[in-house]
Amino acid sequence: MAVFLFSLSCHEAAHAWTADKFGDSTGRYLGRITLNPKAHIDVLGTIVFPLVAYVTGAFMFGWAKPVPVNPLNWRRRSLANIMTSLAGPASNFILAIIGIVIFKIILVSNPTAAANPGILMKMGSTLLGTLISVNLTLGVFNLVPIPPLDGSHVLEEFLPYEAALAYDQIRPFGFFLLLGLLYLGLMGLLLRPVFSLVDLILFGQ
Repeated sequence: MAVFLFSLSCHEAAHAWTADKFGDSTGRYLGRITLNPKAHIDVLGTIVFPLVAYVTGAFMFGWAKPVPVNPLNWRRRSLANIMTSLAGPASNFILAIIGIVIFKIILVSNPTAAANPGILMKMGSTLLGTLISVNLTLGVFNLVPIPPLDGSHVLEEFLPYEAALAYDQIRPFGFFLLLGLLYLGLMGLLLRPVFSLVDLILFGQ
């Protein structure tokens, strides 16, 4: 749970920081450029849903309080929307890569540890494994182009005007579409090749 909170905090702080760099200081004034989870917690999305998922063993589904932005303050509005939206998933991929690099260094420097791990090794492996899996999941999930996920904001910038208007009509149904995505197991299909690649990098298999 701590890793999940930290990862969500990095995600939202990255949104606020990037928006600020493009001229919209709304997130900064609201204290959202911080890794303190208190600034980003949404009771339902950050606590209730993840706890239910943890207890039931379901897919870890949750969200933080979205960072408010004012597009009217942005310089180069289209680019700002794309970069601000991508900043959140990018922060998660960076955290996952850091975890993978540390894990790989441990395995290379102590190849026998994988076969006979001590208590500290088990604890470290669990922590790094959680860091990697949570952040890869958050990164990939948020790139799905279903409103209100980050991927939807990126996609809308590349759609022709009429198509963008039509696409915006699905926004009220986005949450239900996401639940359907999870219920049908489609997220597993998206994540499987990503985790297979990580296994290949870490263990050569």
